[in-house]
Amino acid sequence: MLHFIENADGSEEAFNKQALYLFAYQYQHNRPYQSYCRQKGKTLRTVKSWREIPPVPINAFKELPLSCELPERAEEIFMTSGTTKGIRGKHYHPTLEVYDKSMISNFKERFMKDMEKIRMAILFPNEDNIQNSSLAHYLALAYQTFGTDDSRYFVDNQGLQIKALIGELEHAEKSGEAFALLGASFSFVHLFDELHKLGKSFSLPKGSKILDTGGFKNQSRELSLNDFYEQLGSTLGVDRSNCINMYGMTELSTQLYDWGNEKVPSIKSGPYWLRTRVVNPLTGDDVPKGEQGVLVHCDLANYNSVTTVLTEDLGIEKNTGFLLLGRVQGTEAKGCSIAVDEFLKAAKGPS
Repeated sequence: MLHFIENADGSEEAFNKQALYLFAYQYQHNRPYQSYCRQKGKTLRTVKSWREIPPVPINAFKELPLSCELPERAEEIFMTSGTTKGIRGKHYHPTLEVYDKSMISNFKERFMKDMEKIRMAILFPNEDNIQNSSLAHYLALAYQTFGTDDSRYFVDNQGLQIKALIGELEHAEKSGEAFALLGASFSFVHLFDELHKLGKSFSLPKGSKILDTGGFKNQSRELSLNDFYEQLGSTLGVDRSNCINMYGMTELSTQLYDWGNEKVPSIKSGPYWLRTRVVNPLTGDDVPKGEQGVLVHCDLANYNSVTTVLTEDLGIEKNTGFLLLGRVQGTEAKGCSIAVDEFLKAAKGPS
């Protein structure tokens, strides 16, 4: 996979060859997945395309150790946030080499572009303060690889360090040096509220960028997407075309991005080692282009778990990617639940 990422061959043929190679590996070594595939009638003989690889429902990561290597030998275990039942999904990484290569290569192209380094403010706890978090690791990689020496974190166990952050924003405004803020979407909402109380706003220098991720449901007051990006522009003075949203999840090893948020919802896409389908979760078939369905991501950087994941996110396929519409409801939600039940019955056997 390291070679595949470095080789930069984005052709359908190359992607399909690597996907089938990884399917064969995972079919052989990931026993719960093999049981599921066999029940579906999908074997090494019958699967001829990456589109035919059976997707695993995302909630299966909460129920079973989906790993080709022994889970106890993992260098890192990324875990989902807690749920009402207290069950957390686990993604096992025998090594972080592939994850890190995927993140750095993709981040360079989609966020940094022609910049090598930029002064950063990270609005999220560091890896010591929030362990087993894929987002904490992602932001640490951005900070360590692309941040200047005077970059720093502004969230700790006490929350957002608003006074220190305001000082940093004032310095950036006066210096004329491009500045980047990266963090969870809800952290920016807290920042808006604090700046509003103080009657403050900023006009950050040309070339400044913002990266938000994760949404803000149940973490802060909710805003419409348009209001959120409008406030980023009016409060921090960063053009909406330089406000990038990262779409990622613990169960993937690669992140997806838009090219800015002048218009919302924005079109998101991944690098050449990730491809997305939009499906009917009841049938597993692709929906016609332009129609709403559930997103399935085939992420080749997921070499140790399963490449192909059925999410609980709604989307619409576009020529250059997909529109992310939110979480599944109604019929789509029922289809995702059925998919989870089918997987567990196949993987665990009858109860």
